[in-house]
Amino acid sequence: MFDTKFAIVLQDDLPVWQKLNVTAFLTSGIVAQYRDIIGEPYRDRAGNIYNPLSIQPIIVLSADRSTLTAIHRRALERGVTTSLYVDEMFSTGHDAANRAVFAEFAPDDAKVVGIALRAERKLVDKITKGARMHP
Repeated sequence: MFDTKFAIVLQDDLPVWQKLNVTAFLTSGIVAQYRDIIGEPYRDRAGNIYNPLSIQPIIVLSADRSTLTAIHRRALERGVTTSLYVDEMFSTGHDAANRAVFAEFAPDDAKVVGIALRAERKLVDKITKGARMHP
């Protein structure tokens, strides 16, 4: 068991390719914030070395847009740093453009389609209240 929980909440009506894309981007943000979440490299029986993976399970949840907005607000109110993906980022093609379009919105008008956080287990449960396990 871990004292923390790593959760990703995705907008429930996104196309599958967008859900996968957002999950990958949000995961990279949490890994950048918590470098200790990465374990040791993997090695197969033949001696081939593979990249290390997260030492902690990642819970993937889904929610509608209004619940995502509430989750975003609760994370901000509790001072939990998150990874956030807004709808307009789908129309960009690189990091600088993502950050530029992201900066055009404030929490009250951001169209959040995905959020990831890692914090104390009970705190994550409170923040993500209303989200459900992704099918």
